[in-house]
Amino acid sequence: MAAMVRWLAPASTVLIFASPMFAGPWPAWRGPTGDGICPEKNVPVEWSATKNVRWKAPLPDAGNSTPVIWGDRVFITQATERGARRAVMCFARADGKLLWSQETIYKDKEPTHATNPYCSASPVTDGERVIASHGSAGMVCYDFTGKELWRKEVGKLFHEWGNASSPILYHNLAILWCGPGERQFLLAVDKRTGREAWRREVAGGNAGADQSNWRGSWSTPIVIRVNDHDELILPVPEQLKGLDPKPGEELWRCDGLGKLVYTSPVCKDGVVVAMSGYYGPALAARAGGKGDVTPTHRLWRHDQRNPQRIGSPVIVGDHVFILNESGVAHCFELKTGKEIWQHDKRRGSEINWGSFVVANGRLYATNQAGETIVLAVGPKFERIAVNAIGEKVLASIAISDGDIFIRSHKHLWCIGEKK
Repeated sequence: MAAMVRWLAPASTVLIFASPMFAGPWPAWRGPTGDGICPEKNVPVEWSATKNVRWKAPLPDAGNSTPVIWGDRVFITQATERGARRAVMCFARADGKLLWSQETIYKDKEPTHATNPYCSASPVTDGERVIASHGSAGMVCYDFTGKELWRKEVGKLFHEWGNASSPILYHNLAILWCGPGERQFLLAVDKRTGREAWRREVAGGNAGADQSNWRGSWSTPIVIRVNDHDELILPVPEQLKGLDPKPGEELWRCDGLGKLVYTSPVCKDGVVVAMSGYYGPALAARAGGKGDVTPTHRLWRHDQRNPQRIGSPVIVGDHVFILNESGVAHCFELKTGKEIWQHDKRRGSEINWGSFVVANGRLYATNQAGETIVLAVGPKFERIAVNAIGEKVLASIAISDGDIFIRSHKHLWCIGEKK
């Protein structure tokens, strides 16, 4: 494996970043707090392939990762040549000009699903460095000029459907769920040097073509504040785990998830919600406690045959909102799990992989037809807009300083109203 630089031009959820000197960074998967909550108000509601498009930049191949934005830079991960080249790309925020692309060459075999291109993990940045996971090709870190600062080998990650979990930052640690597979672990490295701080092995499961016992988690963890301490929340097959993010030790676990987990967890007021994929259960549990907290902390569990869920939910007020793969939107009470509404009047039969993002009282999510569905937040279903760009999209949106960034399989789009 070798690296190559191509220079094209000179809280309830807690994430710890350097203090920005500008408005509206989107520094990580699911935004500044890792839960899809955007505090901005001046966010576009309507657009098309031509209306309210600031710019669109061509991409060399398909990809599912979400962009991250800091200051005048936009970063994405990108694979080409069937994963043999895995890159972090940096674009100018103002006009979409490609500033640099740093590639890692990886020629060993690594399986993945056709709908999950290599480099599906989103990068993370603290305003000084950008860190990305390239799966079996390891973790990489660059400064904002594209200079390599460090790289960390993680060994081969093997699952029939590949990997997609994104790194997160916690104080001086970069933390990555290295899974799924028979070999899987949670890894923390010093974000400044790449030196390993701790590693916690987690029992793995079936990772091959045998469909009878498929298991795995593609989730990205979050860090939350619980009373006087922080907890890292990670869903794994059949369990929701709370760990101490400093040494990585398990604090508690709650049973009740399914064997496959694609969504990331969300939390509000100490209540954690995690949802399985592949028709598996959803549950809510109070954070905190020690050991097996299933009898004492689990608040509710939907154990019926739930819809397939790829995109992650969002919590607003006392409600949880989720958009299923089939396009059906649901609203549940946070503390009871009671369904408030569901709505399945879709436009066609488009598949939805986008995670909900909430901004200014509106829910945004993309589908694979390149449409962004905009719904009202509230105890009654209301569809506000459906905005199409006409290109396939499997990534979620990012919002920064009033602009919406959408990564399609052909372009990186910047959507914004005139200022």
